[in-house]
Amino acid sequence: MSRRAEALLRASLRGGLLGLLMLLGPAGAWAAHAHAQFGDIRYPAGFRHFDYVNPEAPRGGAISLVAPVIASTFDKFNPFTLKGTEPPGLLSLVFDTLLVGTLDEPATAYGLLAEDVAVAPDGLSVLFRLNPKARFHDGEPVRAADVKHTFDQLTGPGASPQYSAYFGDVRAAVVLDERRIRFDFRRPNAELPLIVGSLPVFSRRWGQVDGQPRALDRIVTEHPIASGPYRIGRVDFGKEIRYERDPAYWARDLNVRRGQFNFDRITYQMYADNVAAFEGFKAGEFDFIQAFTAKDWARQYKGGRFDSGELIKRELQHGNATGFQGFIFNTRLPRLADARVRQAIGLAMDYEWMNRQLFYGAYGRLRGYFTQSEYEARGLPGPDELALLAPLRAQLAPAVFEQPVPMPPSTAPPGSLRDNLRQARALLAAAGWTYRDGALRDARGEPFTLEFLDNSESMGRVVLPVLRSLEKLGIRASFRVVDYAVFEKRMKAFDFELMTRRILGRLNPGAEQFQAFHSSLANTPGSTNAGGVADPAVDALITRLMAARTRAELVSAARALDRVLRHGHYAVPHWYSGVHRVAWRAGRFEQPARLPRFYEPEDWALSCWWSVAPVEGKR
Repeated sequence: MSRRAEALLRASLRGGLLGLLMLLGPAGAWAAHAHAQFGDIRYPAGFRHFDYVNPEAPRGGAISLVAPVIASTFDKFNPFTLKGTEPPGLLSLVFDTLLVGTLDEPATAYGLLAEDVAVAPDGLSVLFRLNPKARFHDGEPVRAADVKHTFDQLTGPGASPQYSAYFGDVRAAVVLDERRIRFDFRRPNAELPLIVGSLPVFSRRWGQVDGQPRALDRIVTEHPIASGPYRIGRVDFGKEIRYERDPAYWARDLNVRRGQFNFDRITYQMYADNVAAFEGFKAGEFDFIQAFTAKDWARQYKGGRFDSGELIKRELQHGNATGFQGFIFNTRLPRLADARVRQAIGLAMDYEWMNRQLFYGAYGRLRGYFTQSEYEARGLPGPDELALLAPLRAQLAPAVFEQPVPMPPSTAPPGSLRDNLRQARALLAAAGWTYRDGALRDARGEPFTLEFLDNSESMGRVVLPVLRSLEKLGIRASFRVVDYAVFEKRMKAFDFELMTRRILGRLNPGAEQFQAFHSSLANTPGSTNAGGVADPAVDALITRLMAARTRAELVSAARALDRVLRHGHYAVPHWYSGVHRVAWRAGRFEQPARLPRFYEPEDWALSCWWSVAPVEGKR
């Protein structure tokens, strides 16, 4: 008799039919300690710890970081609502999730709040059984009713619309008993168990007044009642926020947390601009910083403190997905609704000159939305892509089938900016824009104006050369810098013409593509479809991508999506780097011997480093 058969027999003898069904889970599924989108689970049941941590790392000490300039101020402790700005670190440090991903696997998650997960054979539901040890910060157990409450709140009208989009294929959350909850899906999708597994759970008691619940958007400054490794500590609005490690953290010795979150205190310092932040780092006001511009890395991160070893700088290799960054067009505006106009504006950016003169040759050019990955479209569509694109032929331009996928314009010889601007002028003329009376005008005589919106002066050195090129085409372009609060408000209201946007990369593209490009979100204020992409072909390809059951299906759908988006010229692609550039104060921290493959440096430091002089001692 097989081990599984023996387990089934024992279950039936112990608990009859009920025991058997509980073991099997929904519709005959087999409960597991982890879920992988394509079945490739690295760590077996009962593993001791992840390979990239030090399980014997001592607890104690403190680390201080600089908050991103865009989060240099905050006015709420609720990270789930549209209005206001939450402090950095809040979501990852304070809230636990049902499942937790790893830093060395692309699409696998292991039980955290949930001790096991069972996916139905038809893919239409997933059942989580909660760990009986899971506790909120107030000492109360984490129950299935809390998980349902969280889901209902995040998909309700009080939450930011990105959550209802992210969980859009989840039909319902059903409480089965105190520790078991089932999520029912609208359609099979191997990623959906990972999506609901990433639910950041909070207590039903958070924000209650006299025992009565309040709408999520009415909870603003009340400290969250969650179950993560840290709680909010001292707060000095406009200056810093401190997180204190919960000494009674329920998962401190769980295998998915062993060797992690070792600091007693994590502090974020607030600075108004990057220059002040770097000077604060050199002066010893905080311990860890990441450089995001090649110019700063080359010109500022040097000097006596670096030479003496007091400050350490490193370029750290990683295997992260490249993601996307670029100037995003607001295609809701009539003058930017024509792809030929958007393509013409893209031809005005001389990236090769920028990389030589501004970036110290440190970057590569982004080509599309999945650069440097197996999901990137190349050349003409292959048979697998054509199988997806052919049914959409009536909705697609012939160029999608007849021409290679568009590449960013180049000024490398034999090309030149002059040649690119000639091509841009022809595209604009075909779209109805001609130069007369000192400006580029439409048939009604209205001049073409364009505003680049940003919340940082540093982008000016990139934008200004583009403005000069646009001026040669007769476009009256300007660069406007506003503070982050105004920028965020205008972004959420789609009150912009062209702005910088970054879309974080995913090792396995999925629901984030729905959020970024699906037409159902094009006119939803606050949605992450900032450009207003509303293309039925894009919608259909996103649906195919999210329904992929094998990696081959995912690759084909992603390549087809990348191809169609690039033919739409919805953005002017920027650049990317293959390394993380970070610096930290020497003599204060140690780190595991093994560097993970997929990580952000700040998250890695906070979760895996430890102090060399801990106050609590060995584990």
